[in-house]
Amino acid sequence: MLSFFPGFALGFTLILAIGAQNAFVLRQGVRRHHVFWVCLTCAVSDGVLIAAGVSGFGALAQAVPWFETVMRFGGAAFLIWYGAQNALSAWRGGAALEAEGDNTLSLRRTLLTLLALTWLNPHVYLDTVVLLGSVSAQYDNRLAFGIGAVTASFVFFFGLGYGAQLLGPIFARPRSWQILDALIALTMWAIAVKLLLM
Repeated sequence: MLSFFPGFALGFTLILAIGAQNAFVLRQGVRRHHVFWVCLTCAVSDGVLIAAGVSGFGALAQAVPWFETVMRFGGAAFLIWYGAQNALSAWRGGAALEAEGDNTLSLRRTLLTLLALTWLNPHVYLDTVVLLGSVSAQYDNRLAFGIGAVTASFVFFFGLGYGAQLLGPIFARPRSWQILDALIALTMWAIAVKLLLM
């Protein structure tokens, strides 16, 4: 459990960042369109990438001892940059959820769009394979850490998809996105500082 909860917390925080994938899930939830399959696709995709990062990175860290240090500092630098992007979004504002639109996309087209948003996004590899993989090497039980991160993916995506009807009116206002972006930026910077002090 000592490794599970940090994995859950970091995994949840990384997924929370606003992006095309989360906005797509939120919109599908607000529209009540293929919600289960959209949430499952996101969670399983994350699970595959997290497993690759935790298992592969651990083996690589043992084979090349200095690689973990390089990746830890690289992960911290990425989090600082990522936090800055969110802080800039919070400062600029202007984003808002638009729930209106075509609600007739087939399940196949919906999932193909989602898979493109997920697997063609370079940030997903940095978040899951590189960052979660590097942080997992800091824990004695990398498996529990990885299970925590995968659990966070399932909790987040299903919570977002099915809770979207409650969140829809809130995120129709640009100010809500600004607040969330600001909170994400602060969280990313806090994690970066922790990585640098390890």
